[in-house]
Amino acid sequence: MTTTRTQSLHQMGVAELGRALAEKAVSSREATTQLLARVTTHDAALGAFLHVDAEAALAAADAADARRAAGEAGALLGVPMAHKDIFVTRDMPTTAGSKMLAGYRSPFDATVVARLAAAGTVSLGKLNCDEFAMGSANENSAYKPVANPWDASRVPGGSSGGSAAAVAARLVPAVTGTDTGGSIRQPASFTGITGIKPTYGVCSRYGMIAFASSLDQAGPMARSAEDCALLLSAMSGFDERDATSIQQPPQDFHAQMLAAREGATAAQPLRGLRIGLPKEFFPAGLSADVDKAVREGLAQLQKLGATLVDVSLPRTELAIPVYYIIAPAEASSNLSRFDGVKFGHRAAEYGDLLDMYKKTRAEGFGAEVKRRIMIGTYVLSHGYYDAYYLQAQKLRRMIADDFQQAFTQCDLIAGPVAPTVAWQAGQKDADPVKAYLADIFTLPGSLAGLPGMSVPVGFGEGGMPVGLQLLGNYFKEGQLLHAAHALQQATDWHQQAPAGY
Repeated sequence: MTTTRTQSLHQMGVAELGRALAEKAVSSREATTQLLARVTTHDAALGAFLHVDAEAALAAADAADARRAAGEAGALLGVPMAHKDIFVTRDMPTTAGSKMLAGYRSPFDATVVARLAAAGTVSLGKLNCDEFAMGSANENSAYKPVANPWDASRVPGGSSGGSAAAVAARLVPAVTGTDTGGSIRQPASFTGITGIKPTYGVCSRYGMIAFASSLDQAGPMARSAEDCALLLSAMSGFDERDATSIQQPPQDFHAQMLAAREGATAAQPLRGLRIGLPKEFFPAGLSADVDKAVREGLAQLQKLGATLVDVSLPRTELAIPVYYIIAPAEASSNLSRFDGVKFGHRAAEYGDLLDMYKKTRAEGFGAEVKRRIMIGTYVLSHGYYDAYYLQAQKLRRMIADDFQQAFTQCDLIAGPVAPTVAWQAGQKDADPVKAYLADIFTLPGSLAGLPGMSVPVGFGEGGMPVGLQLLGNYFKEGQLLHAAHALQQATDWHQQAPAGY
């Protein structure tokens, strides 16, 4: 193996590194060693990792090398990655970015973690996130905020900000994330990487610490659509331990991504693909720099043969109030288990049982989590359930119906991921509603349970990345990945790295 190849290992994505491992041009131990060194060198300034286990990572790398030496093959075998700290892991602490779970170790691995390990991936550690996945900036972690590698004074997005920053800074080629209202797509957009949230139920939620059970979904974040396709193939599939898991056979999303469209040509691989542009996704308040980058991405899709059609999602504006009733309501219920009795933090001094509950939860939860618990408890309380929660659920169904109407006119829906590029750290602290408004374009797809992607399409103000959002109908992940892959074969936006990384 040449010195040049060794020095460039961190620049390889999942697919490229997998091919190098298959060709025996590099070993998993070599790749893992180099990436661990990069984490040591760069992460102090980023804050992306909450826990690193070098010894276990190297042991897993050696095991992967032994499997390859024995003749085993696999696109992910020996590929290093890391997991968002919302997935429980048996051999590493799981905190969900909260003091409430400081030092907690699970007796089992989350299904997503176990499946990726079975595919041969090597886990370097656990990644920082907004506390219990509640936030749009990764400033709500109880341990440290995460910086954006493109500009350390800006946020990386949330709640999967640690995951996004780690990939963007070339610390790992791939990570897991979770998306409740946009927490894969928005940080992917803010850091110039690719991320996909599959249809709700495609990836098991078993072992994924719950925020809002009817919305939470796991997904991969990586450099390219091809990388995401390889990861999603390993992560997905029915899990009998998860009541929300969809009963369908395992899928090869990579093969679906590569399948040619009927009537397509080498120059126009997207011929016949209709992409809908909702007028509600291009409001007057959309930043000019984001609008310009998104339209450049759409123009590229047209060159590749896609047709752009105008559609409407008339209830887009209602997505924010609907989400911020339903999600806090479910959070209020899910987080009631953190009471100091069964596991997690317990107040050191208290009078009686009720006092222990109060002090434990006051000490263990951060401000944003408390805010959402209180909102959720309020909308579920007697006299308000029908007025708020029930009405929100009805509107949720109407938002989903809007998408089905739009999909009669198009195959995919496209638009911006967020109204602006990544903002300055602390900019929205005084007014949480401003941060909530930043999710206007990602929330509708989440409420409908649809698959969605963020694909890099250029740069905006301050040289910050901009992502194009692609949304598909239920179980159309292959179609999404195919379009994103075609775009990335024709452009190099997804290959750009922040200076110094």
